[in-house]
Amino acid sequence: MRILAACSLGGAGHLNPLLPFLDAAQQRGDQIMVLGPPAIGEMVARAGYAFRPGGEPSESEVSAIREQLPVLPAAEASILGNRELFGRLATRAMLPETNRMFGTWKPDLVLRDPTEYASAVLACRMRTPSAQVAISLADGEVASISAAAPALEEHQRGLVDALFAMPYLTRFPRSLDPSSFSGTIRYRESAATDSTEPLPDWWGQRKDPLIYMSFGTVLGHMSEAADFYRLALKAIEGVPARVLLTVGLKLDMESLGYIPDNVHVETWIDQTRLLDDAALVVCHGGSGTALGALAAGVPVVVVPLFADQFENGRRIAAAGAGRIAWDDRRDKTSWVVSDDAARIADAVNTVLTDDAYRGQARIIAKEMAAAPSADEVLDGLRPGA
Repeated sequence: MRILAACSLGGAGHLNPLLPFLDAAQQRGDQIMVLGPPAIGEMVARAGYAFRPGGEPSESEVSAIREQLPVLPAAEASILGNRELFGRLATRAMLPETNRMFGTWKPDLVLRDPTEYASAVLACRMRTPSAQVAISLADGEVASISAAAPALEEHQRGLVDALFAMPYLTRFPRSLDPSSFSGTIRYRESAATDSTEPLPDWWGQRKDPLIYMSFGTVLGHMSEAADFYRLALKAIEGVPARVLLTVGLKLDMESLGYIPDNVHVETWIDQTRLLDDAALVVCHGGSGTALGALAAGVPVVVVPLFADQFENGRRIAAAGAGRIAWDDRRDKTSWVVSDDAARIADAVNTVLTDDAYRGQARIIAKEMAAAPSADEVLDGLRPGA
């Protein structure tokens, strides 16, 4: 069987949810091709899959939108990001190569990042079986499609109805994310193997709790990134913990300035190498990092920056599996505010010292582990299954 995995702009958070299904397909001998913007080519190669680069909007078009997302009112940001960036610009850029792929490679099944719409256009036209692999909460995905709807219908009449009817595969547990998609299928990712390489001893003889701090791959592209990382370092400096901070490949390390003694900085690391030992994950609330932590029974402090991260943080906090370091009353003219350092430090110290958060994270981990594997779900998606 030929499986086309289609991914849009957005980095690892958009690609990684597809990988468990591709891993399962590879083990069965299926032919796999990943189609996406050139920027994800290195990540796809690192995952071990063939890659076909498509088109993408210009950096000037993307950056003009990206810089506004953290500071616009939520409704305006949704229209700008979902309709204009993903629904119109990114889809238009990807359509020529996607059309060629369907004409020459002829996939039997399409697995989509929900913000990648060119493959959905062609799958709708060619009646190719397709499924969308969630990157966010179901309510957020529904809102994204609804916001993008006018642009999507310009590409393919009836596409919005097809998207809502398409199988919706999600790692989110029901307790955090009741879904209104009629075709919702929950799945679990495979546990890390015992052969996972342990972390180097970057902290010498220190035995303090380990904190993993990451704010995703998109932040490094933004103009306020260095200011935000400096604020995060200030927040974590006085916490009695060993801290591993990852900043992505884009950020200039020199821009971080002073790095506290308890912090080690890397560009990127596979988080499965450290979650078994981590006492806490501090992140932006992106689904990949937050769900990875909860699946391992590790509580989370969410410092949301944009998009679905605010709601992810609220739901994790409401479930008692972590805290959200955000003041809803503050002005959103900037997302780097000096008072946030104290707010982050307070949330981190609270979660570290209260075992109830880890207990609730472990309850969620058991719920996630009870879902069928990606391999089992893929069986049901195969044509004729």
